[in-house]
Amino acid sequence: RDEVMTAEKERIAKAALAELPQDGAIVIDAGTTTGRLVQALPVDRELTVIVNSPPLATALATRANLTVFMLGGRVRGRTLATVDDWALRPLADLHVDVAFMAANGCSVAKGLTTPDPAEAAIKRAMVEAAQRCVLLADHTKFANTYLSRFAALQEIDVVISDVGLDAGVAAEMAAAGPEVIRA
Repeated sequence: RDEVMTAEKERIAKAALAELPQDGAIVIDAGTTTGRLVQALPVDRELTVIVNSPPLATALATRANLTVFMLGGRVRGRTLATVDDWALRPLADLHVDVAFMAANGCSVAKGLTTPDPAEAAIKRAMVEAAQRCVLLADHTKFANTYLSRFAALQEIDVVISDVGLDAGVAAEMAAAGPEVIRA
């Protein structure tokens, strides 16, 4: 999945940098596009970063300007995301400035979805822990809906996609609430 839509994911990640707080705490969801954001995080600000992905935690751990926390739990082999109760419990007590979220599917009617209920529970808790939520998703994610919804579109503040996102779909999403950026 990391080798698909690479240029689009890079542009999305760069656009997402504008949503970072000057300092404070962020949560970054497991995913290939959010992984690009991890690579692009600036070295000139002090941030606390919470992740639910061992590969993302490893990529961030040596950065002197970041305090990195990894949520525990069972690691799903397919996505390398931590899930289940050990990851959920800490999220209930956290407040972050911004959650950078990934999704397998997104629509105005069904919201943000993923195929796995355990991942949906973690994603839902991330959204609830955040003051602001930013969805990072390439245009292919807006054609599908999956088993488990983790957020309504109205719970998302900003949607960052690529220029391949249909203008009509982008307008429909913006009318539902979030700012839509096509990078």
